[in-house]
Parts: sequence; structure tokens; C-alpha cells
Amino acid sequence: MSVKSSSPDVSIENIYKLDGRVPVAKAIPFGLQHVMAMFVSNLAPIAMVCGDAKLLGSDQTGIGGVELARLLQSAMFIAGLGTLIQLYPVWRVGAKLPVVMGVSFTFVATLTYIATNFNYQTMIGAIIVGGCVEGCLGLTYKYWKRIVSPIVSACVVTTIGFSLLSVGARSFGGGYVDDFGAPKYMIVGLITLLSCIIFSALAKGFVKQLNVMFGLVVGYITSFIVGIITIKQLFEQFSTTVNEVGFIALPRILPYKPVFNISAILSIVVVFFVSAAETIGDTTAVVAGGLDRDITEKEISGSLACDGFLSSVSGLLGCTPITSFSQNVGLIAMTKVVNRFTIMFGALTLILAGLFPPIGAFFSTLPQPVLGGCTIMMFGTIVVSGMNMIGKCGFNQRNTIIAALSISIGIGFTQTPDIFNYFPKIIADIFAGNSVAGVFVLSMVMNFILPKDMDVKKLVGMQ
Repeated sequence: MSVKSSSPDVSIENIYKLDGRVPVAKAIPFGLQHVMAMFVSNLAPIAMVCGDAKLLGSDQTGIGGVELARLLQSAMFIAGLGTLIQLYPVWRVGAKLPVVMGVSFTFVATLTYIATNFNYQTMIGAIIVGGCVEGCLGLTYKYWKRIVSPIVSACVVTTIGFSLLSVGARSFGGGYVDDFGAPKYMIVGLITLLSCIIFSALAKGFVKQLNVMFGLVVGYITSFIVGIITIKQLFEQFSTTVNEVGFIALPRILPYKPVFNISAILSIVVVFFVSAAETIGDTTAVVAGGLDRDITEKEISGSLACDGFLSSVSGLLGCTPITSFSQNVGLIAMTKVVNRFTIMFGALTLILAGLFPPIGAFFSTLPQPVLGGCTIMMFGTIVVSGMNMIGKCGFNQRNTIIAALSISIGIGFTQTPDIFNYFPKIIADIFAGNSVAGVFVLSMVMNFILPKDMDVKKLVGMQ
């Protein structure tokens, strides 16, 4: 017997349908579980990039305090806005699907390189341009959908995972501090990591998706115990933020004047191609796992357009790019809750959270070892996912050559950046610190030039 409200058009059964109203009291918790599944992961990338970033005209490493709090506020706001537009498209921007958006880990390694070796303003300029490029790619999807082959995407995803490992390790050991690797940092990072693993192993159902949140709480408490952060510092951060910003404030538009550098732009555009491939995969998985049907060209086009153009808006707010969140794809596949009205409450929750700077102030106090402990296994998972994608493409001679050569040169050359000393500066700026760009270009080139059938065949009829 179904449970229905007084209105025949409103039913709890609609949570398993794309459209239709659900009683608000039932819709809110289902929408909030999506927020809980991605909340920490949405904030971690910007916090990690800001930990390494330099502002134009400053030699100091790291953006913290009130500035970081306001950027985290923007991260919550743009994630909610992006999700809302995916649910309820504006023109051709948005898929009209339950695609949950958040700040992307895919860009962390490349953005960190740009924000460190150039400056944060140059990073923002590259994001604005790169997002527009991906947005236009989304609108023209039907013309290029066959260009990026599965083996290229697989190589790039694997490389993204490898490139993030050093970022996670840096955070695990305390970030850019004089006593990097000190026991207190390693203890906090290890306890945070173990907490995530244990919770994921013991929890049941969709609650498993909250393992990062659990690890964050345990790691944060441990940070107080070992003295990495104090109650005094926490309250000072709160009071400073409230005094300078207030309890309620809109995200700032252009808090940093963008600087447009062709090398940085080209580096980011390459990663946006990768992000596009990931978004296609996530959107396809949502439709297959939640709606049990094939995805349409219009849905992929709208999803990519939202991914790109909203990333540009994120840049205008001083934040890093957003993309579809794979953990929420898994949540949809597991629960089959696909109702747009229901998930809308999760999007609205993120938008509201982005209007309250004290929430950002709290997360700005997260110690680097806590972030490292929460994310280092996640980064390793990306490597495994990439390897799994390569396996699905098949280990024939052609795919093996593409994967082996592009990954070995792309990663190997970035580990020895002096090899680019005699290259033009623009080439060095793009590839010397950006393994993702190198792997993408190499795998694309080899995919075009190598014969389709390279497998060695046995000779028949020879004496």
C-alpha cells in the first residue's frame, strides 16, 4: 500500500521517478544525503590549492584566514547553483537530470602548479577561459563526440590519479610548514585515514557515503588533542570572519582580478577536456543506474555545457572549477532516488550554506593532515579507476603502446623538468609541471597515427 499525501499528485513513490512531487518532509532528508555524501569533498580541492597558492605581488605561500573562508563559502554556493541548473536547465545549459555538481579534484594538480609557479590570479584567468571552452564544447557535442576515444580518457584519468598522490602526501605531512612530516602531523593524517577506512567497512547502506565526513570529524578532534589547532584559534577565526564579513553575505564577484596567460590557459583547457570526458561518464552512469535507459545526445550536451559555463562562473567568484561528483552517481545507483524535486533540496541547502560565511570559517580551520588523510585514498582510487578503464578498453598491442608510452613520457618528463630547458618557454610552461597535459596530447596523437589493427598474427601455411 502506497503512502501518499492529501494531494494525488504528491507521493513518496515519486522519489523513484525523474519528475513528480514528493512530500517535503520526505524530500528534504533524501536531498540532504546527497549533500552529506559530497560536502567535505566539495571543499577539500579549493582548500588544498589555496594551501600552496601565491597571490600576485606576494612571495608568501598559502591563502588562509578570512580569505579562505570566503572562498569556501563560494565553493558551497557554486556547487548548489550548478546542481540546481543540472536539475532545472537554463536554455541548453543543464541536463535535466539528478547530476550533483561540486568543486573538482581533477584540476587540483594543474591548478596547484599554476597557482604556485605563476599566481592565483593567473589561475583564475585560466579557469574563466577554460570553462567557456568546455561550455562551447558541450553545445557542439554532436560534432566531436567521436574524437576522444576510451583509451585516451583512460590514460588521462590514470595520470590524474598519479599526479594527485604527491598533493595528498604533502597535505598528509602538514602542508608547507617548517616542520613538515613531524609526528603530530603524521599521527593526525593516519588516524583520519584509518577512521575513513573503518567507517566505510562497518557502515551499512548509503551511510557508507559519509566515511569522509566521519574521518574529518575524528581527524579534527585529534588535531585539537595533539595541538595542531586550538579552541582559541577556532574562535578567533570565527570572530574575525563575522566582524569583517558578517553572519550573512553574498559570494564576491571577482575578488581577484584575473590575469590571462596563454601557457596557463592551454594547460587548463587540456584538463577541461578530461573533465568533459568524466562528466560524460558520470551523466551516462546516472541515466543507466538510476533511470535504466540509454542517455540522449541532448542530455550529454546540456551536462557538459553546465560543467563548463558554471566553472567559468566559479572562476568569477574566485573559486576553482566544478564538475559532476562520482560519489553521488554511486548514491543514485544504490538508492534509485532520482527525483529532481527531492535532490533540489540538497542544491538549495548548498546555496544557503554559501550565504553564511561562518560555515566557511569553520572549514577554513581544517588542518592539512586532516585533508590529506581524507583524500589520499580517494586519489589512489582514481588511479585504480583509470587502470580499470584501460582494462575495459582491452590490453591489445595498440592500447598497450598508447597507455605505456603516453603515461611513461607524460609522467616521467614532468618528474625531470630540466628536460624542457631547450624547448620554447610556452611548451615548458604547459608540460614541465603538468603530466595530465602531456599524457592527453601524446595519447591523442598516438590514437590518430597508430594503425587500428596492430596485433601480431600467426603466419599460416609456412613450412
